[in-house]
Formats: sequence, C-alpha cells, structure tokens
Amino acid sequence: MTRSDNEPFSGAVLAGGRSERFGSDKALARHRGRALLLRVLDSLTEAGERFVVSNRPRPLAGVPTRPDLLTTGGALAGLHSALVHAKHPWVAVAACDLPNLNPAFWRLLWGYRHGWQAVVVRHEDSRLEPLAALYHRSALPTVMSGLQSGKYALHSLIDSLETCLVPAQQIPSEEVLQNINHPKDLPGPEGS
Repeated sequence: MTRSDNEPFSGAVLAGGRSERFGSDKALARHRGRALLLRVLDSLTEAGERFVVSNRPRPLAGVPTRPDLLTTGGALAGLHSALVHAKHPWVAVAACDLPNLNPAFWRLLWGYRHGWQAVVVRHEDSRLEPLAALYHRSALPTVMSGLQSGKYALHSLIDSLETCLVPAQQIPSEEVLQNINHPKDLPGPEGS
C-alpha cells in the first residue's frame, strides 16, 4: 500500500540528545542488526527528503545532517530545526529511539493531516507521542514562542497547536511506538 496522493513530505530524525539514561550514543546502538538511527530512517522511505537533526556528524546515516539552530530547548529545539530545514511543508518527525516505526505508521498519520498543524498519536491513558508525529511548517511561530519563553515541553506545544489526536487503537500494533531508553530495552544479548 502506498500513500494515496503525491504531495511530498520531509522526514527528520532527531538524534542530538545526550543519551544520559542509555549511557552511550543511543543513535548508534544496534537493534536487530541495524543502528537505531538507520531503522528509524528506514521507516521514512516514502518521504520526499530525509535528514537527521544533530550537532554531531552522522555519516553512517547516508543522508544530510542538519544542526540544531538553537542550543537550548531539547527536543523542541530539534523540532524547530527540522521545520526550518525541511523542503516540504509537512515534516514527519521521529526520535532516533523508535526502531519499530514503519512506512504504514506514517501513512496512517498522513491520512489525518488535512486542516491541522500537527498529527499526534494519543494512548488510552492520554500519553502522547510527539516524537513520532507529523508537523506542518505553520507550527513554526508557536514552536519559536515556546523556545523564547522557556516552555520546552512538547506536550505544551501540542496543546497550543491545531492538533489531530489519533487514537493509538488505530495503530495495528503498539509495539510500533516502543522506544529504547536503556540498553536492556534492546532485544537479544547485544541488540542483534
């Protein structure tokens, strides 16, 4: 199955975090034989462009690496850079620690985008998935406002945007959104 239209979108993987809980560069950790970063990039094969947002070089990715434009703000600063650097109005933004994302997940979100600034999954317990979401470039002023006021929480941003909240039950398997926070979260003895 492919997307039902030809409107291009950009795909950005945020890989600039300090990986403090993980203990080493999480983007390079192996999951089922591939680096986490590469597995997330693989999920974005239908994007019109793909790039990594990181202040560290990421040559293994085989796609351009774009720096954070602001040095404070954590993931919100990464989202800001993704929206600024993207060639297309819609950007699929993913954290590098979500190795089970796949093209079908992005197609699902894509189908909800009309009339919104963001498309975000919401779980039954109200948890949101702001780092496996679609954002429209029109969100940029709100992102910038959050950065300037020191309101870095992505959940605050979601509340401030015209956001479509997609029920997690729409995803065939919630394993798609499993993230890797610690080495013990990797499958197998060495993440193979």
